[in-house]
Amino acid sequence: MSDDEVTRQMGSRITQHRDRFQDLFQKYFAQLHASSDAPELSRFAPECLRMVEELALRGGKRQRVAFAYEAANLVPGGAMTVKAVDIAALSIELLQAHLLIHDDIIDNAATRRGGPSTYYAYRDKFPDHPQHALGFAVLAGDLALVLSQQVITEAGLDPWLAQSMAAVQNTAGLSTFIGQVFDLERDFLGVPEEELLHSVCDFKAARSSALAPLQLGLLAAEQDPKEHEPTLRRYSTSFGISGQMRDDYLSLFGNEEVTGKPATADVADGRVTYLIRRTLLAASESEQKILSSVLGHAGATQTDVDKVREIVTAHRVDQSLLADMRRFAELASTEAEQWASWAEADAVAFFRDVPVWGVQRLL
Repeated sequence: MSDDEVTRQMGSRITQHRDRFQDLFQKYFAQLHASSDAPELSRFAPECLRMVEELALRGGKRQRVAFAYEAANLVPGGAMTVKAVDIAALSIELLQAHLLIHDDIIDNAATRRGGPSTYYAYRDKFPDHPQHALGFAVLAGDLALVLSQQVITEAGLDPWLAQSMAAVQNTAGLSTFIGQVFDLERDFLGVPEEELLHSVCDFKAARSSALAPLQLGLLAAEQDPKEHEPTLRRYSTSFGISGQMRDDYLSLFGNEEVTGKPATADVADGRVTYLIRRTLLAASESEQKILSSVLGHAGATQTDVDKVREIVTAHRVDQSLLADMRRFAELASTEAEQWASWAEADAVAFFRDVPVWGVQRLL
């Protein structure tokens, strides 16, 4: 099967999960509004929930949700309970909403998922009260975090299952917090080693976006993920690194209308991504001066981005990154193939093929 066909099939499969989940998510927020215990005299408390809802329902590809449902399908015998995996999916996306809201505050990012970030939406609402706008955005992110745990603990699941799912989400959240700190720390290190970028990616993204959904899906199907911990971690790390390399590539070469992020964002931030790191190491002295003049400047223009692109392509850094992106995707695929000894073939095929989709989509 060609990469294009694999990408089409995986895209269709993930879309099915996304569409089903979107209906579930809308009903969840409707029930939450109906049962909200916000003070009657407060205008901003209900607004905070609406801001979380707006970002959450705006949605993305819902890859994490698909991972949870497909992980539950890995377990032979159809032991999955729909309620349990639905609760897992809700918790995953609420935690993701929290992480995105706070990530956009940290990065001072104006857009997210093709619309305004929660932080900038509050800034637009309260232009004369910037500190209040920041506070409201922080609290919206905190609310999403609390809801991600509440949806598990108040779902009426078996106590062992609820406790196990909550523990997975606690660990995923903690790993991401550590990853965020490490991500900021790397900006003080000049040009970091690539292994450091791998570690940032593992903590900040892979553990919450791939590993936790896998663990939650297995739990929903009454299988202890600790039985498969090493291989799940290897898979998630390789998948996560491949995905981060793709995102770094798209940040410079992607279509803004598709990525929902301005092409100037990473240049203006001056973040030493996989792509920028390799470019800095390959650049000549004169090119280094150009990069120094545009990277990290808040007023970066499209012309500045074009200058960076020219240096990247001149040294074929883009091709080098694409090759490594595919290499890590293949490592994840190979890892998933080993699951055939204990898992259902159709779900194994999903996890074997989805790294290809991760590389090919949007490229």
